[in-house]
Amino acid sequence: MSATTVKLSFGREFEGVLEAERAQAHIGKNQDGKFRPYDLMLGALGACYYATFVGIADKMKLAYDRAEIDISGIKREEVPTTLETVDMKVIIHGAQDQKGFDRASQLAAKYCSVHETIAKVATINLDVSFA
Repeated sequence: MSATTVKLSFGREFEGVLEAERAQAHIGKNQDGKFRPYDLMLGALGACYYATFVGIADKMKLAYDRAEIDISGIKREEVPTTLETVDMKVIIHGAQDQKGFDRASQLAAKYCSVHETIAKVATINLDVSFA
């Protein structure tokens, strides 16, 4: 079992710092330079997905230069305002052969724990394209 620990420190207003073992992020509401909670959640989804994708792509010996992931989410109106839909657009740059990337993308979604967690409350749409 793997343990993860973070610490959050806030003043009286919603402005604070998220600290992990190796980094920190500033958190705030509608303030420049600060992440909001859903920014962090969608960022965690993209990071987890890509880490999983890299491992699968390496095993499948898929050659590419880099990838970009654009993620947007729509929250429900009713409380609690959980995510209703999430759109993930993955752009693969420099792919020598596009064969195998769709399979790798689907497997990455299946094995990414954050993706599976969010998929319990939201529909996640995944689109893979090449540049």
